[in-house]
Amino acid sequence: MKLSTKVAELTNIIAPAVAACDVSLWGIEFAPQGRRSLLRIYIEALPEEQAQDKHVTIEDCAAVNHQVSGILEVHDPIAGEYILEVSSPGFDRAFFSDEQMHAYVGQTVSLRLIQAIGTGDQKRRKATGTLDSIDDKVLKLTSSDGEQFEIALSNIDKANLVYEDA
Repeated sequence: MKLSTKVAELTNIIAPAVAACDVSLWGIEFAPQGRRSLLRIYIEALPEEQAQDKHVTIEDCAAVNHQVSGILEVHDPIAGEYILEVSSPGFDRAFFSDEQMHAYVGQTVSLRLIQAIGTGDQKRRKATGTLDSIDDKVLKLTSSDGEQFEIALSNIDKANLVYEDA
C-alpha cells in the first residue's frame, strides 16, 4: 500500500489544513479522470475524542472542505477541474498505511493482492479473514474456514476492514 507521488504531495499540503479543523487525516484518494479529477479526503475524530465515543460529523466534513479548498487554491497542485469530497472512512474503512491496521488486530479484513498467493489451483489474489498479527514486513490472516496466510505487506494492493454487525 504505497502512496503515489501525487497522493504523497497532496497529503503534505492537506494534512496541516485538516489538523487545523481538530480532526485527523485518515487517508486521501486521488483519481485523475480526464478533465475532471476526484479528490476524496477521509477524516477521523482525534484519538482522545474517539475514546469518548465521538465521531466525525457533517460539520467536521464541511469545515475540512472549506479549509482544504482554500489551501488547494493557493497551492494549485491539481491541473484542471476536480471534485473535492470529504467524509469519514466509515465502518468498512480502507487502510491507507500498514500502521493503520495495527489497531484492528483481531478483526476481519479484506485484502486485494498484487501477486496471487497459494499453490496449484488454490492461487488467489483476494483474501479475507481475521487479522491475527502484523509487523513491519508481513501480516498473518486466518480465513473463516481456518486457512492461515502469511502475506508480505509489499504484496497488498488494497486493504479494508470488514464491517461485522455485532
